[in-house]
Amino acid sequence: MPGRSTTSSWLFPPRTREVQFDEKWSFVFKKQEHCDPDDPADDHHGDWWDHVAIDAESRLVLAVVPGARDAEAVEEVVGEVKERTGGRVLDLATSDDYPAYETALLNAYGEEVEVTATGRPSRKMIPEKVPPPGMNYATVEKRRETGRVVEVVTRVVFGTMAAIIAVLAKSKVSRRINTSFLERQNATDRHHNARKVRKTYTFSKDWRVHEAMTYFTLYSYNFCWPVRTLAEHDEHGSIRKQTPAMSAGLADHVWTMREWVTMPAIQRC
Repeated sequence: MPGRSTTSSWLFPPRTREVQFDEKWSFVFKKQEHCDPDDPADDHHGDWWDHVAIDAESRLVLAVVPGARDAEAVEEVVGEVKERTGGRVLDLATSDDYPAYETALLNAYGEEVEVTATGRPSRKMIPEKVPPPGMNYATVEKRRETGRVVEVVTRVVFGTMAAIIAVLAKSKVSRRINTSFLERQNATDRHHNARKVRKTYTFSKDWRVHEAMTYFTLYSYNFCWPVRTLAEHDEHGSIRKQTPAMSAGLADHVWTMREWVTMPAIQRC
């Protein structure tokens, strides 16, 4: 087994170009419809959502924020993505049609400009945030009938369709607006973490353990789980397995779980 790489050889922050956002449902102790909002014992019980962001090309989980499905969690996951990618405006962001993402992306990346408040006699100039140049964001809405997807509708929110088509033409993995890579990761995570499996008795009984296991499985996936579609073939036909961290340039080999757990969070020169 190769030794650990030195941090000087890692690409940090990751060179993410295409990010996908989504929320994954689970529950703690009992489902939301069985919770009593007036009962203190049901605090932190019920629906629990993983707000996840993934680098579509490397499959690197950039951020996860577990908790209630609300604007605050969306703001946090978008903010973490910005921080962990060096504050760059990414080429393309996609999500489902949850409107909180539009506001969160503007708050995180938007540029403040002075606009005219039309309809006011004084025509006072007021500040407003607008998307920065080069920011492209689109949504994917799945319309269902009797539980089955019958139509997938995409919408460009920031940028233009021409700009997004140009970005997709350069993408290593995407040929259309999608959230497919994060949806596939959601299925992988449910397989890795039995607490997330639907219709099971293995659901979490305590929100603290649920949250800890969410972080553990999603972030260890980055370094310890070789993704089949990321494997590389050399000229001799040999296969080199790759984890998302390897694909993103953050590691040079598949880490063992012990290696990941014991790696210091703060590196000293």
